[in-house]
Amino acid sequence: MTKGLWYTGAPLDRLSHRRADESWLNERLTNADTKLVPVWRNQNLSHQEDDRALLPTIGEARELLDAGKHISLLGIKDGQAYFAVDLSEHDDPYQHPLLEAQGAFEDLRKFGPAIEAHEGAILAHARGLLYWHARHQFCGVCGSPTEASQAGNQRDCTNQDCKSPHFPRTDPAVIMLVHKDDYCLLGRNKNFPIRGMYSTLAGFVEPGESLEEAVAREVLEEVGVTCLAENVHYWASQPWPFPASLMLGFHARAEDMEIVLQEDEMEDAKWLHRLQMDDPESVGVKFPRVDSIAARLIKSWMEGDFKA
Repeated sequence: MTKGLWYTGAPLDRLSHRRADESWLNERLTNADTKLVPVWRNQNLSHQEDDRALLPTIGEARELLDAGKHISLLGIKDGQAYFAVDLSEHDDPYQHPLLEAQGAFEDLRKFGPAIEAHEGAILAHARGLLYWHARHQFCGVCGSPTEASQAGNQRDCTNQDCKSPHFPRTDPAVIMLVHKDDYCLLGRNKNFPIRGMYSTLAGFVEPGESLEEAVAREVLEEVGVTCLAENVHYWASQPWPFPASLMLGFHARAEDMEIVLQEDEMEDAKWLHRLQMDDPESVGVKFPRVDSIAARLIKSWMEGDFKA
């Protein structure tokens, strides 16, 4: 994992040069050792009793290929190919005996931190790619239906007068730990489902701005605190396919500490001293989930892993 971030460090060679090689793809889709990565309505498949992903081979569950609406090549590892299979059209995803006996479809965020990191990265890749397929059935240029190509890593407009190619969508979002001296700034969004949880600030990048400018804008908009773009420093990134983001993590030094909330979005924000961070619940704060880059940004600041 990159800097300890979940859903990074995928072990697969994505094989972009093989995506149009029909003979190679057909061979892999008939190979009994090829791994399948089932996804059902944005949920990934885990073992019912073990902390690991359930990744059946074609030899074990060939019928899943016929049941899947979208089948996309994820890549290859140690000579073994991996394909994502979308079972979302079926009300009952446990049609195959293997899935019924051993599998459980769940939100990856529920079991992701418990499984091997490389498996979590593969499942996140599959979830994100199939989410994109489900939401790009029609051309954004002319409105005609699209069809998959490049082994499920591209969609093409079927209108012969258009033929626009479409590629998997990832939305860049900045997420930042704002700090000043021995204090860091955490906020509580009104939509947070966990009572008492505070997190780093975040927001989507808008057209025509740099990542550093997006950080400064979002902090000013959400809590009224000024950060200068030259005092915004990149730390690491994390794919976050919930539903389709790439989280770009930063540390940002604040120029002031006066908080003015954007009340239609933010419920609260507060500065916490380093001495309070070891026991945040004593001041009514719960940290974000452990598989999030927000948690790692906070930890890296506490450990001094940032540019002042």
